[in-house]
This record gives sequence, C-alpha cells and structure tokens, in this order.
Amino acid sequence: MDPQIAARFNDDILQSAMQRYNIPAGGIEALDGFESFIYKFERPDGRFILRIGHSQRRSPDLIHGEVDWINYLAAGGASVARAIRSRDDNLVEALDDGQGAQFLCTAFVHAPGGPVRREQTNETLFRNYGRLMGRMHALAKTYQISDPTWRRYDWDAPENNTAERQMPARETLALEKYRMVYTHLHSLPRDADGFGIIHQDAHPGNFFVDDQYTLTLFDFDDCVYGHFIYDIAMVLFYTSIDEPDPAEYTARFMPVFLSGYREENRLDPAWLAELPHFMKLREIDLFAAIHFSFEDGDNPDHPWCARYMQNRRERIQTGQPFIEFDWNSLAQYL
Repeated sequence: MDPQIAARFNDDILQSAMQRYNIPAGGIEALDGFESFIYKFERPDGRFILRIGHSQRRSPDLIHGEVDWINYLAAGGASVARAIRSRDDNLVEALDDGQGAQFLCTAFVHAPGGPVRREQTNETLFRNYGRLMGRMHALAKTYQISDPTWRRYDWDAPENNTAERQMPARETLALEKYRMVYTHLHSLPRDADGFGIIHQDAHPGNFFVDDQYTLTLFDFDDCVYGHFIYDIAMVLFYTSIDEPDPAEYTARFMPVFLSGYREENRLDPAWLAELPHFMKLREIDLFAAIHFSFEDGDNPDHPWCARYMQNRRERIQTGQPFIEFDWNSLAQYL
C-alpha cells in the first residue's frame, strides 16, 4: 500500500465507514489488504466485506464502474460477490481524508464457502471454473454501463502500463521483450465477440468454493476492457505457476475448463494462439512488479516471489514460453 495513503487512514475514518454501513461496534474484523483496507463484518442480515480504498488510486467513477459491472453479472446469474448499498442507498461512499482527497468505501456480500482445498482440485472444479468465466464473457457482450463516465480503462491504457514505470532501468532486454509482446497484443482486433469488460485477475485467490463446487468470484478491483482470451490466460498463468510440470497440468486442466466455458459462451478457437503472448505479458509484468516492490528484486524477502524470480530473467531474455504447449490442440474444446 502507498505509505502516504496508509498514513492518512485512522480510526475516525473506519468509524465513519462503519456508520455508513450500519456495522455494529465489535462486529468488524480486519483482513489482509494489499492496496486497500479490507474488513469482514456481520449484521443480522448476513456476512459482508468492507473495502476502503483511496481516490489517489481509483477515482469514484472507476469504482462506480466496477460495482456496476459486478451487480450486472450477479443479476445475470454469474456467481460473483455482489456490491451492497449503504445506509444512504449508495454503492460507493466517499469520506474526506482531511487533505483534499477521499477514502472510498464499498461493501460486498461475503462469498460462501472458502479457499480451494487441495482435494477440491478436480474436473468438477475445473469445469465450473470455465462455466463461470464463460458466463461472465457472455454477459460482457450485452453489458451497457449505467453512466459513460464510469467506464473502466482498456487493458493497455497508459494508466495500466505499470511495467514501463516499475521495470528497473538496468533491465533493458526485459523491457525490450515486454514492448514487443505489448505491441503485438495492442494490435489485436477488438470485436464484440472477443473483447469486452473482464476481471483480469480471476485466480484461485479471488474466489471461494463451497462443498457443491460452486465458485463465487470477488475482487474486481483490476477489471478492465480487454480480450476474453486474456482473462483465460490469467487463469492458466496462476493455476499452473506452482505446478511441477506446467505442460502436463495444462493438458489436464484446459480441456475441462474450456468445455465448461463453451457451455456458456462461444469463442473463436483462433484466439488460442494468443494465450502464450498474454501469459508472457503477465510474466514480465510480475517480474517488474517484484523488482519495484522489494529492495533486492532478485532475492525478494517473500517465499512465493523468491520462487517466481528463480531463473526468471534468463527465461524472459531468451524468450522461453511461459508454458511450452501445442495450443491448437485445444481448439476442439472451444
């Protein structure tokens, strides 16, 4: 979290947010939040999540665009954690931070179930994962934003091009590789059958699953207008990243995931050719972000990040695919 934002937050802000959402004293608990302050709370009408972000990071219009999309998905039958209204019937509540900006509050239904357990990682989960993403993309084709000023950015808008800002100056070859893949992806067509508003970060850390294998997706903070195959690429990127044999995992996961996806949405199989490019984009994005976030990016003081960075520079510089796979072999499942 930006230290300047963290320094402005205080108990008065939290108490004001609690009043806006009728949260009883003692009924709230802090959770880990990377870019925002996150809490869970209970009221007589259920369990919920409170998110307190800041206008320096996301404007009120962008947050309105996020919750408008979430609630459209929920109304259309997609299993997502919908946004709820405040005491004053608002989906976004603004609180003065005392320095000319605002803390922005939103609240959501608490997703049922819990984090995916190892024994739940099976074909039923994979198929339902695909169904959920397919449903979201089908709804994206019909979505009309309630207010044009709320529109989220395109994936390649300057505001989203963090790798250019975060990459260390010495990483000239990695930046060159990034610009090559970015230029290619930027040139792709943006027709309604393959491009629309997407989650962009639908990894297993952003959904819960219940005992009936129903997935409920949350954390739409990074939603953008992008290619549907980009959303799928991010799923594969994060679900395969800790697998000992990513290609073998891809061969098990993707046919079932895409079969579930096809039940809800049709996507031209030609888009499969872009999977390795979107995964390479994220690979380099993450490389830059880790360097930016840690004093020694090559040896970050974080176990997962340290594993990720092992041989990462060499893989990026030599152009090794994130996953070596015959992507055309998946066309039959779309």
